[in-house]
Amino acid sequence: MSSKKVDEFLAKLDHPLKKELAVLRDSIMKVHPEITEDVKWGGPSFYYKGDIATFSPRVKDTVTLVFHQADDLAPGAVLEPAPKGKAYAKFKSMAEVKAKSKGLQDVIKQWIKLKDKS
Repeated sequence: MSSKKVDEFLAKLDHPLKKELAVLRDSIMKVHPEITEDVKWGGPSFYYKGDIATFSPRVKDTVTLVFHQADDLAPGAVLEPAPKGKAYAKFKSMAEVKAKSKGLQDVIKQWIKLKDKS
């Protein structure tokens, strides 16, 4: 379920890829009915039995989604490894958003399966 706090954050957000971020947000929220969101670490954050990922709106040339605990997630077309067990999903255009949205949803589904097992 979308949060009013995130709606208000995005309404005020000045970002060149704001539309892309909004599409990705919707894509993430559609994966599972128990995914929730809030504003944390300076951007919209997503939760399912723990922190999944947070948008980093300080990065202006891409929409960057930071996965906080990515050690067990498979890197690939969507995820690139980052320091301290994190991973990034980066989107530079609406074309990339459309091309990678299903892959991003698959990563979120993978996260949910891992959390359901633990």
